[in-house]
Amino acid sequence: MASTRYDVTGVGNAIVDVIASADDAFLARHTIEKGAMTLIDEARAKELYAAMGPGQEVSGGSAANTLAGIASLGGRGAYIGKVADDQLGEIFGHDLRAAGVDYSTAPLQNGPATARCLILVTPDAQRSMNTFLGASTLFSKGDVDAERIAAAEITYLEGYLYDRDEAKAAFVEAARIARSAGRKVALTLSDPFCVDRHRDSFRDLVANHVDVIFANEAELKSLYLTEDFDAALASVRAETRIAAITRSEKGAIITSGSDTVAVPADAIEKLVDTTGAGDLFAAGFLLGLARGAGLETCARLGVMAAGEVITHVGARPLVSLETMARERGLVIPPAS
Repeated sequence: MASTRYDVTGVGNAIVDVIASADDAFLARHTIEKGAMTLIDEARAKELYAAMGPGQEVSGGSAANTLAGIASLGGRGAYIGKVADDQLGEIFGHDLRAAGVDYSTAPLQNGPATARCLILVTPDAQRSMNTFLGASTLFSKGDVDAERIAAAEITYLEGYLYDRDEAKAAFVEAARIARSAGRKVALTLSDPFCVDRHRDSFRDLVANHVDVIFANEAELKSLYLTEDFDAALASVRAETRIAAITRSEKGAIITSGSDTVAVPADAIEKLVDTTGAGDLFAAGFLLGLARGAGLETCARLGVMAAGEVITHVGARPLVSLETMARERGLVIPPAS
């Protein structure tokens, strides 16, 4: 097999995150469902943006956050996702490249605006996301960058993007290219609402095109229509090579064939914002896996990265995760 140019290439919704603090009264006043991700139209996005307090604006989207985490760990990553030819699209590209991620997807011309996610963080660290998907949804097979996928050890697919038939076809095409090149394919289920909308096609994707699945407990149970976590874990174990399941304060559990690895969550001084916790767990786990580390090391890298991001506002690390890993004695093997 040829050597890789990237550890991971991510495919997902290219979104600019706008993150601001809010209280429960603000959520009630604007009929925002706490702790959920709600899809909104452009008019609603403008209304909420005008009402929000001061916030941060950074390139976002689940898979983009994961790739930024991989870069912070010293990994090599590329990202594929659609923005519009507008100011927010330029911000997205510049911000992601500045984080150390290769990004060059052609912007959409004469279509909807660049996607944005308005994230309200309440004092209990819950995040309520209101997302206008805009240009990001107009992703199709023509946007699949075969060169960057074939050159990556792992292609990472974001469940949030898996909505339109064109995107579904693009996922299958990306998986075909990766596997033809002898690479691995990973999928994150992203959110229970994604699973509820696409359960059957997700099951087909997991069984036939995916080597590694990322999910939390709620997503996994929804995928297999059971309230029994152990039953859901047994089902996913039978359908895919590796399952990495996050369990909030319980840490993470990894299955691979007959092997099971459980890793506790990091002890933190204060939980500030859960935004990006799953994305950063995936960053640590994927980089470890791409470099040939054992499953326990992969999981510990993921837990470490998730533990850092929940101690501050925002979905990107504020310190070098590579340095954190070194200080903890977590060895990331060199790139091939």
